[in-house]
Amino acid sequence: MDINNKARIHWACRRGMRELDISIMPFFEYEYDSLSDTDKQVFIHLLESDDPDLFNWLMNHGEPADPELKRMVQLIQQRNQQRGPVAI
Repeated sequence: MDINNKARIHWACRRGMRELDISIMPFFEYEYDSLSDTDKQVFIHLLESDDPDLFNWLMNHGEPADPELKRMVQLIQQRNQQRGPVAI
């Protein structure tokens, strides 16, 4: 997926599981544009993960084996915590 195709990335962020949507959508909407191209690629790679894996990682029930994905999960959690609750 092209890092500049925001419509497609936005679509990929919509997971259909409320817990994931609450974590991923605000991060995309508020943080994606400020990421480096490398981090955008890592974020897109993360979106290619299965929903159960994403859920477990974002809810701290495990972590990705890939260190870059682990770093992105931590970044999502950190930025979402700093921003506070967001209504979606």
